Amino acid sequence: MSAGAARVPVLLYHAVMDDPPAWIAEFTVTPRQFAAQLDAIRDSGRTPVTVGALAAHFAGRGPLPPRPVALTFDDGFADLPGRTAEALAARALPATAYLTTGALAPGGTSLLPPAPMMRLDQAELLEEYGMEIGGHTVSHAQLDTLTRRALRHELTTSKAVLEDVLGHRIAHLAYPHGYNSRAVRRAARAAGYETAVAVRHALSSERDEAYRIARLIVRRGHTVADVEAWMRGEGARIAPYNDGFRTVGWRLYRRTRAAVKGPVFAG
Repeated sequence: MSAGAARVPVLLYHAVMDDPPAWIAEFTVTPRQFAAQLDAIRDSGRTPVTVGALAAHFAGRGPLPPRPVALTFDDGFADLPGRTAEALAARALPATAYLTTGALAPGGTSLLPPAPMMRLDQAELLEEYGMEIGGHTVSHAQLDTLTRRALRHELTTSKAVLEDVLGHRIAHLAYPHGYNSRAVRRAARAAGYETAVAVRHALSSERDEAYRIARLIVRRGHTVADVEAWMRGEGARIAPYNDGFRTVGWRLYRRTRAAVKGPVFAG
């Protein structure tokens, strides 16, 4: 198997809009950028798959298709069930959308700053467009700083809400801002998730960890050339790999801060 085939680009998008709120602007692409990037993905020769297909591979239920690529969307911004889903469907590109239930449900609360968001009842529309739905917690807190009880609430409540809306099991999770730890990964498994995606800004691989799947976070400054390099299996390191000292130190600092100030927005 070639190196390009063994390296799996899993792209992480947030909002697709021309005038995003300042707090999410760095992780937003314009509709024009998005269309050009989707065209590059479609023309790359990669086989588009959902995270569910990755899950089947990691569970030993079958090999991945030749040269896979996966597209994921976090949070649930207002563009997702509209022109974003339409752009994906027009190119026959499946995707996985991870929804923050507290930001989308009527009367819900979350730590996400104000932004145009979709409604929770539009999750069914996403599925009609061929998108797979996953959980992204209730409040978008930094999961690796929470108490065991609070962590369980974030994981199980969001899962139950989505399952009630959609009428079927929710098997996939995205850690807010990628923050996770061994304890968080164990809790994700215990809550009934089959996979969980992190960030890591790395290429995934056929040997990646099912509860820490690496993703490439798409920022506003990324170009079509960047996407084309990722499709070739270039331009980023390859998971799995151990956390570095900086990541571990940053986690300890955030845990200490959360113990004093309480749960903090993961972003």
